[in-house]
Formats: sequence, structure tokens, C-alpha cells
Amino acid sequence: MSRFRFVCEHHESYGIKRLCQVLGVSRSGFYAWTTRGPSTHAQRDAELAAVVVEVHSRSRRTYGSPRVHAELGRLGHCTGRKRVARLMREHGLVGAHSRRRWRTGKANTAWAPDLVERDFNPARRDQLWAADVTQFRTDEGWLHLAGVIDLHSRRVVGWAMGTTPDADLVIDALVMAFERRRPDQRPIHHADRGAAYTSLAFGQQLERLGIAASFGSTGDAFDNAAVESTWSVLKRELAWIHGQHTWRSRDLLRSAIFDYIEGFYNTTRIKQRLGYRSPAQFEEQASA
Repeated sequence: MSRFRFVCEHHESYGIKRLCQVLGVSRSGFYAWTTRGPSTHAQRDAELAAVVVEVHSRSRRTYGSPRVHAELGRLGHCTGRKRVARLMREHGLVGAHSRRRWRTGKANTAWAPDLVERDFNPARRDQLWAADVTQFRTDEGWLHLAGVIDLHSRRVVGWAMGTTPDADLVIDALVMAFERRRPDQRPIHHADRGAAYTSLAFGQQLERLGIAASFGSTGDAFDNAAVESTWSVLKRELAWIHGQHTWRSRDLLRSAIFDYIEGFYNTTRIKQRLGYRSPAQFEEQASA
């Protein structure tokens, strides 16, 4: 996906100016890109809306925007969740069930053993992904961050933020990871046995994407140490960079997290375990 396309797909969530700064492109270049022939934003909206209507219809009009968004990801359409919600509003499409329906019931995880057994050093990219959810306090309440990390490079390949740590949140992070990476071989997705990851909805999404499920031992802190270490670094350095441990609003925190992950941690911040290279540099050199 081109950087201009990424701005186009996600500007409703993070703003054109912020995205252009983080991705290192000019706003004038982006606006010029949007006016070129068939690549206009309006035409892309129309094309995407047709798929949204089709997905909603196939669900017998039961899908709300979270499930329509997840299905679009499965079909190969990478777009922002807010954009899907807007298109559904514009076309009068409403789901039959509330978000709570996704949280009912838990999958039987006996079929998903621990495929990792604490071997958190895969030989190649997209061989082993680890996932976890962390939370941040704001004056408006909690903000939850779900992430998927490629343990080969420690790159955050998928993430999502929301007010509830439910199946929708972890599905959004998983779909982002899959859309970004498009792995050639079947990756292993390793997580704890929390309610979101053991939900029926999440298990079904893993199956649709062809990703192998792995779960750590119940109550074992070491099983998710790699992701928890990343979250610890993120929280500590966010507080240092911005000089604050609590935030006035969720939107301010969302912007700061986005900027840290995409504009610093993945692309610039060096890690000793990677030979003092950033995750992006490590992956680039490993594939050379």
C-alpha cells in the first residue's frame, strides 16, 4: 500500500496533517494524488460503499460496522473502521445486534495448545506473532490498546484502540496485522487466555485468515513477557516524551500512541537485541 493510500484510508481517524508528518509525505502531494483520475477519494468511497452494502446484505442485515469492517479485511479491503461506519450511516445501514453480542460465549481453547512453549525467537518474519491488551488512564476514562507484535523483529504490526477490551478490539488489531503483512506462510498467533482472545468471534477470525492459534498457560506471567515488555517501554517513553502519566482526553492519547508506534518505535527506535537497529531496519536487512 502506498503512503498516500494509507493517508486516504485512515485520515478520518488521525487527520491528514498528522499522517503526512508521520509518513514523511507532503500534504500538497497527497492532495495532488487524490485528484488524479480514477484514484480520487470520492471514487474510492463509491467503490468501497458498494462492497459494504454487499457485505451487509449477505449478513442478512445483521452486521454493524465492526463486523462489516472485519469482513472487508478478510476480503482484502484495507480501510479504517471509522470510514466504514461513515459509509454505513450515509447508506442507512444498521446492524441488528449491539457490540455486546460479540462478547457472549467463549470458544473451547482445548483445540489450541501452546505451540510456542516459551521459544520467543522465531527464525523469520511472520512466523510468530504475539498479542496482548494494555490500558491507559485518561480524565475521560480508560483507553485500551490491543497489539500484535512480530517476535522476529519486535515490530508492532497491528494495533487498535478503544474504550472496551473486547473481541472487536483484538479482531481489529489482528486484521490490521494481516492486511499489512500478508504472510506467505501460516503464522502462529500467541496470546493469553483472556476473554477477548478466547471468544468465539476471535477464534472464527483466526480461522478465516488462516492463522494458527496458540495460548499460553493460565496465570503464567512469562508467557506474554515479550509483549508486556513492549507495552512497558511504550508507557515509560510516552510519559517521558510528553511529560505526563495521565492524559486529559482519549483523543490526545490516541494521537500520541499512533505517533509513537508508527513514527518512532517501528521505524526509528533502536533495540539492543536487534543489533542496535530499529524493527524496520532489522527487517529490511534480514530480507536483503
